[in-house]
Amino acid sequence: MENKRTIRQGWFLPLRLATYIILVAVVVFWMSFPGYLRLEFIIYSFFTLSLAVALAIEKKLPLRAVTQTVIVLQFIFEIIIDSAVIYATGNVNSPFSALLLLTIVSAALAYRLAGTLIVASLVSVAYAFIIWFGLSASGNYEFTIKALRTIFSTQDSVFYSIFIHILIFYLVAFISGYLAEKLSSRDRELADTSLALRRARLETDDILRHLNSGLLTVDAQGAIIYFNQAAEKILGYREEDVKGMQCEEVFSERMPELARSLREGLQSQLEYPRKELEIINGDRRKIPLGLSTSILTEDRNILRGVIAIFSDLTDAKVLENKVRAADRLAVVGELSASIAHEIRNPLAAISGSVEVLKNELQLNGENTRLMELIIKESHRLSKILSDFLLYARIGRPNYCKVELCHLLNDIIEITHHHDSFHHNIDISLETDEAIVYVVGDEDLIKQLLMNLAINACEAFDGTSGRITFKLISTPGDENVTLLIQDDGPGIPDRIREKIFQPFYSTKKQGTGLGLSIVHRICTLLKLSLNVESQVGAGTTFIIEFKNFTPDKAASVKNTAAASLH
Repeated sequence: MENKRTIRQGWFLPLRLATYIILVAVVVFWMSFPGYLRLEFIIYSFFTLSLAVALAIEKKLPLRAVTQTVIVLQFIFEIIIDSAVIYATGNVNSPFSALLLLTIVSAALAYRLAGTLIVASLVSVAYAFIIWFGLSASGNYEFTIKALRTIFSTQDSVFYSIFIHILIFYLVAFISGYLAEKLSSRDRELADTSLALRRARLETDDILRHLNSGLLTVDAQGAIIYFNQAAEKILGYREEDVKGMQCEEVFSERMPELARSLREGLQSQLEYPRKELEIINGDRRKIPLGLSTSILTEDRNILRGVIAIFSDLTDAKVLENKVRAADRLAVVGELSASIAHEIRNPLAAISGSVEVLKNELQLNGENTRLMELIIKESHRLSKILSDFLLYARIGRPNYCKVELCHLLNDIIEITHHHDSFHHNIDISLETDEAIVYVVGDEDLIKQLLMNLAINACEAFDGTSGRITFKLISTPGDENVTLLIQDDGPGIPDRIREKIFQPFYSTKKQGTGLGLSIVHRICTLLKLSLNVESQVGAGTTFIIEFKNFTPDKAASVKNTAAASLH
């Protein structure tokens, strides 16, 4: 249907207007606008103008039925005007019979072959009628009979004239209708092919442009010819800024390894199925990049260019480090359990014996100091073993509904009575909700938060400071965020990646297991744990809990059980 509309507006309307102009010249100027044609010609002019307006606004308004009606009426009145002109300018000898051919050709552009033959039939009937009417103009019955006999007499030239005209009408109708059908069919095929090609190009370009991996292509001379959105984001260049430029000129400053890999592909046709390199992105940060290059060739192995696909490995590296840390923690947990069981019983006997000796022996001077040192170190070793056992005994969680606000208030109260707390530390809870339920194991969450609170207190080392538990919960959200903030000395970048490693501690009396226990609990409970710290400005631990719903609790419990098995 779209093809028909395009042909009609491209050829039909100009041909209609040209026919109208010719008729205006004949009727108004040649025939001096006779009175018997004025009404018909005014109506014909009105339908011609209406047709032009209807075709102009048909794209915007659904007026196809109106347009078709106007076309039919315009054809009818045009045949009437043509017939009157032929009648008035010589009848069978009129030089304007060709006007009917313009009507037939116009019909071919509107109705194709079938409609054109119908219009040709109407034209033939009209032409035969005016010839008969012209020969019987006297109105005498006998003369009319004579006119009919003359028309159908094969010995009369009028018969041959009518026959030739009608034959020409149908021949023009058939040829023009057939050509219009072929043209319409060819246009439909061309439109379908163009649409398919356009869709293929759009889909291919859409796929490449919206790949999560960066994609760039350079030609045989090293000029960048394609640069998708992911490449812009990863590398920090805009496509409009680098397209057409030499790849070495663009990449040599911030990512020379990438430029070298592309150059090796162009010069030596060297491909890299998988390669890791380091670049400096648009934010001037070093990021790891996974790169794969392929050589693009034509027939006879003629080099066309190099295709490079790459991705930012930052998140993958973080996940890899977390997996390695989890593996190390699991090994340490097993070792801790074995060591604790082997040492705790002899240590308990030694510690008890020393306590008895202290009370029964009369020691003084250096002996007293040595006895106190033995007792102190025995207690410290006992604490290390207790942490060992706590770390090793963290097992399968018992998931339930945990009210976080009440639990945090209990943690704050317990922290006030801990040895690491002193009166210069201010601990508070900030929350917009009085009751917040999350999914988890209450005992494990309590141990997790207690360790973080004690760690924050120990960070002040006798100085004043503030510890804030900030709870962020929005009704309807999937997660509940807890921030444990302190304004202590902060954690230097060089040791931030080590704080969750077992036995790593910067404190004189630390066992190095406090934050390891925190990490292990978060791993078991499937909680997101992140650390933000700035030297001199404090540290923030960010924990993401799952908001409690019965479905969510069951889902988390099943996931955890599967991971344990």
